Amino acid sequence: FLAALSLTLYIITPNCVFFLTVGLARANSNSFTHRGELRKAKRIVVKLGSAVVTRGDECGLALVYSFGAVAFGKQRLRHEILLSQSVRQALHSGQNQIKDMSVPVLEARACAAAGQSGLMALYEAMFTQYSTCTAQVLVTNLDFHDDQKRRNLNSTLQELLRMNIVPIINTNDAVVPPPEPNSDLQGVNVISIKDNDSLAARLAVEMKADLLIALSDVEGLYDSPPGTDDAKLIDIFYPGDQLSITYGTKSRVGIGGMEAKVKAALWALQGGTSVVIANGTHPKVTGHVITDIVEGKKVGTFFSEVKPAGPTVEQQTEMARNSGRTLAALHPEQRGEIICHLANLLVEKKEEILAANKMDMDLAVNAGQLSSALLNRLSLSPAKLNSLAIGLRQIALASQDSVGRVLRRTRVAHNLELEQITVPIGVLLVIFEARPDCLPQVSALAIASGNALLAKGGKEAANTNRILHELTQEALDIHWVKEAVQLVSTREEVEDLCRLDEMIDLIIPRGSSQLVKNIQSAAKGIPVLGHSEGICHVYIDSEAAIDKVIKIVRDSKCDYPAACNAMETLLVHRDILKTPLFDQIIDMLRTEQVKIHAGPRFASNLTFSPSEVKSLRTEYGDLECCIEVVDSMQEAIDHIHRYGSSHTDVIVTENEDTAERFLQQLDSACVFWNVSSRFADGYRFGLGAEVGISTARIHARGPVGLEGLLTTKWVLRGDGHTAADFSEQGTMEYLHENLPVTQPQTSN
Repeated sequence: FLAALSLTLYIITPNCVFFLTVGLARANSNSFTHRGELRKAKRIVVKLGSAVVTRGDECGLALVYSFGAVAFGKQRLRHEILLSQSVRQALHSGQNQIKDMSVPVLEARACAAAGQSGLMALYEAMFTQYSTCTAQVLVTNLDFHDDQKRRNLNSTLQELLRMNIVPIINTNDAVVPPPEPNSDLQGVNVISIKDNDSLAARLAVEMKADLLIALSDVEGLYDSPPGTDDAKLIDIFYPGDQLSITYGTKSRVGIGGMEAKVKAALWALQGGTSVVIANGTHPKVTGHVITDIVEGKKVGTFFSEVKPAGPTVEQQTEMARNSGRTLAALHPEQRGEIICHLANLLVEKKEEILAANKMDMDLAVNAGQLSSALLNRLSLSPAKLNSLAIGLRQIALASQDSVGRVLRRTRVAHNLELEQITVPIGVLLVIFEARPDCLPQVSALAIASGNALLAKGGKEAANTNRILHELTQEALDIHWVKEAVQLVSTREEVEDLCRLDEMIDLIIPRGSSQLVKNIQSAAKGIPVLGHSEGICHVYIDSEAAIDKVIKIVRDSKCDYPAACNAMETLLVHRDILKTPLFDQIIDMLRTEQVKIHAGPRFASNLTFSPSEVKSLRTEYGDLECCIEVVDSMQEAIDHIHRYGSSHTDVIVTENEDTAERFLQQLDSACVFWNVSSRFADGYRFGLGAEVGISTARIHARGPVGLEGLLTTKWVLRGDGHTAADFSEQGTMEYLHENLPVTQPQTSN
């Protein structure tokens, strides 16, 4: 860890702090307002609570390298007393055996005096491994209240840091008096050093640290005592919020407790130091807790002086879930009315939508950071909005028999009937990049399937997403379920959203392959529906028709090169090479300004070939493609299985037997014969729209529309039946008869 952090670091262990530095003190006196800014922290104080480093018996040490003088001395004196008692007892009884012995209560100041030398010896041994010198500084409360002593302390610490010597600071517990009651936290200039929390806060402010990390034996600050049924971790804590929380008991060791941590944190925050309280007791779980916090990840409770105007993402998710349950309970006709109203609004508010989109486009063009493919995705037009409206009306029609549809009925026994029915998945998190048309599409699908939706759009489309979300909530409000669709517009990182496994039921990423991979890696507790790459192939068989080949290849590559269903590799049967058909294909691609990369086998057939492809597993997302040669249809299948992404693959041939074998043997989500790969789309399939294309092996596969956003539940209706009724001594027997499926009648 010491080698990993290239910044100034102060680590406080019980009654101890040491400093590491390679940076300068902060330039201003303001604390950070949100977690993302913690990456800028250069001076950090890390305080380890007694419960973090002390064993359960309160005498031993959980970490051999990190504890205070009192704990060290307590263990040392306990050992000495036990040894002394055993010797005396042996002399008295004449037997060298230890009977029941009790250890008297050890006075803390004596323990500290006995433990200081051993503590420093351990620290010196630890830092010597890094060729680093250490120095000890002992302080008391008076050293911070006397201006001259405080200046001397500051000067000493700065000089030691300048010489790359690590100062290890302890409270001088051998002489320190008991803390005075009611003397703690009397303002910015006064703080009683009566526990390690107040010591950490005082040193953090005194040394102008950017961040104070207080590690305890709980995940952070809760709105009620941890362990109670309704306790929820507070992500961000603001001054004034302390009246709304209830503190639990203090930890089993130490003298601070959570209330002391909060008071010290607010004092440090007022002095310009940001604070995070987190869990440091489970190394396998929290081994990277400090670096995670510094990287701005959502760990523990972050203290901030600036309260945002809107709700937190946790509050948004809770609102979406509650409203989503009401949405699922609506009649199908009512959900259809909401979707149709949204479709009408897309047409009626066309000018406002396009004006907002123009703002986003202008900002993106001026920034110059988006490729032409992403700019195409970001752009909206009247034609796109009309197509969206048509697709939404298709979804509205399809929604009439979606939720609550009976899939199976079984008579288990007399008067005992079982049904399997469709139900919403729950709360969906859809993350999409620069594609604002995704928002009304997925909103309509979520509404039709009775799911709540949490949408996280790219900042490139912020203005467009905002107005589209407003229109969505306006449509939802006609049946009082406005909160069922939420737009996440806070600074929440995608990785942080993926940690909300108790609140989100399914994540659907829409964007680059890197975005999808990152989400699949981060979402360890939430299912992810999607594909990481769209490496689509078109195979030209030896018996392909010339006119179909040119049309399909042009459309597959050039219609929308940025789409995930665009052709990336063109496989050509060897018999096609050096024929007029192949020449026409090359001429067409050149006319369309498609950059050609040659596969290894294709390059070997040419005297002067295009640039040889670096990888046959490449998604270009632009007017580029790879051409490779195969000797047979089976070789084409093998190539696709090896280098494809199981998205969409096409064969162009007039031989029906060859086509059918290709369709049956190829293991992709979409397999086409004499059709452009661009047809792999929910709208073109008649699904109305799609939330994405899945290459997964379970649940939904291919373009995922309304059906893919539903799951099932089992409903069993009986008349006092028990499992005992069907035992050997019971009076009933199983029938398991399949019954006709009849759909429930709905009425307004």
